[in-house]
Amino acid sequence: MNIAKFKPAIVYTIYIASTPEKVWQALTSAEFSRKYFFGNAVEVDLKVGGAYIVRTPDGALHISGEVIECNPPKKLTVTFNVNWPALVEKLGPTLVTYEIEQTGEAVKLTMLQSHDRPLSDDILSGGRQGWPAIFSSLKSVLETGNALTIKMAPPQRMLAALKQLGIATP
Repeated sequence: MNIAKFKPAIVYTIYIASTPEKVWQALTSAEFSRKYFFGNAVEVDLKVGGAYIVRTPDGALHISGEVIECNPPKKLTVTFNVNWPALVEKLGPTLVTYEIEQTGEAVKLTMLQSHDRPLSDDILSGGRQGWPAIFSSLKSVLETGNALTIKMAPPQRMLAALKQLGIATP
C-alpha cells in the first residue's frame, strides 16, 4: 500500500492530562479500550504488518486492518476498515494515524483519518460524529477514571450516502 497517496480527511486533536505511555496503552489495549470505546475492544499486534482489530461488545468483528507504522508511545498508523460488505471496495481503504506528543503537563493526541481518494462530506460525517465522542470518553477515563455516557444515533447522513452508492449497511 502506497500511503503517500493518502490525504487526511478528518483531523481531530485533544489534550489529555496524562502521559504518552498511558495514552498509548489506552489506544492499544483491548481491556482499556472497552472502558472508553463504548464496550468495543481494540486488539493490536504491535509490529509493522501486525493485525489491527476492533471487536464489538459481543465479540463480533467490527473493524479490521494492519499496522503500517508502530513507534511506541509516539505514533501508530493502521488501516481501519469497517466490516461492511462493499465498503472498502467502493470507498477505498481508510488509514488512521494516532500521534502522541507530550506538551508540558498534558499529552496532545492527534488522530488523522486519511483516504486515497476524495470522499463526500456526507460519507465523512460518520467519523466526524464518532471520533469526538470516542476521544472525549478516552480523555474522561484517563483523567477521572470514568467513561462518558454519550447517546448517539446512527450517522444518518453517512448511511444515506452509502445507500445511494449501493453499499449495504447493517
